[in-house]
This record gives sequence, C-alpha cells and structure tokens, in this order.
Amino acid sequence: MIAPLDVPRLAAGDGVLLRAWELGDLPLVREASSDDYIPLITTVPSTYSQAAGEAFVRRQWERASTGSGYPFVVVRIADGRPLGMVGLWLRDRGEGRASLGYWLAESARGQGVAAEALRAVVRWALVDLQVPRLQLYVELWNVASQRTAERVGFQREGVLRSWQQVGEERRDMIMYSMLGADLSPPAVG
Repeated sequence: MIAPLDVPRLAAGDGVLLRAWELGDLPLVREASSDDYIPLITTVPSTYSQAAGEAFVRRQWERASTGSGYPFVVVRIADGRPLGMVGLWLRDRGEGRASLGYWLAESARGQGVAAEALRAVVRWALVDLQVPRLQLYVELWNVASQRTAERVGFQREGVLRSWQQVGEERRDMIMYSMLGADLSPPAVG
C-alpha cells in the first residue's frame, strides 16, 4: 500500500505560492472549464457546475491520498487568487522518474507565473524528494508551454509520435526531461 502524500506549501518566486487544493478554488475550476484547451488534456470539467467543480477538487485530494501525485494550486500571494495548477505525478517513481503537468487560467498567462511555479516544484522534486529524472510532455503547437519548460531548464529530447489522447484524437508530444545535474543553483538574495 502506498502512503498518502502531504502536499506542502512551496514558495515560487516573490509573488506566488503553491499549496493543496481547497473548495475555495472553485472559481479557478470554473475559469479553466471555459478554456478551449485545458479540459481536453486534463480532468477539468468541460462544462462547469458546482458538483463538477467539487468533483475535480476531490480528485486532486484523492491523488494525494492514494500516493499517485502532488497536485498543487498556484496562488498569487498579493490577493490569494488561484491562477492555475502544477502536478507532480509519481506513477513511474519506482523506475526513477516522475512527470509534471501544468496549466494556467487564461487571465494569468504571459506573466512568468507558470515558470516560477514549475521551477519551485522541480527544485523540490529533485532536491527534497530526490527524484532522479523529471519529464513533461508538450504538444508541438504549444510554443508558450515549450518556452516555459525551457526557461526552467528542461531539455528537449524529441517528438513522441501519437503519444497522448487529446480530446478525440491522438497527438504527437515533445518530451522534455530534467535531471538533478541540470538544476541551476538557487539565486542568492
């Protein structure tokens, strides 16, 4: 049996923190539900209702309670507003690797938030959890997400053909990886 995971609070740059999901994050789920892409590639409901939003948050709790991963909500410190999600998924941890996924609500994009949040989870996973290899997958058209991964230090490894189901079709994905040796030292104040 896999032990439940405790989702920690992580600082992500000066203005963002990561924490466990709460039912108070339903406005974020509502906004993400209206996005053209997020519901296709995540478990965010494509049609929002109170019940569907609560079920999404409960799924995040279940991921931690079953030991399958750490689902973080990305929160702006200044006003406590939830902006998106970063997940560290441990399905392949026994083989020395974990995968990451991330998304931001449209209103939070283009401000460097995704990179700060991803960087915080990456550093924590490589240093504190000592996961030897992290990987993530990005669709070929998603240049913004590719830039985010590369800004954080992920290395592009190649294209995985017909790798993932997205909506009703299989799509090619770019595989990125990061090892502890790739991690840049933390900035000194």
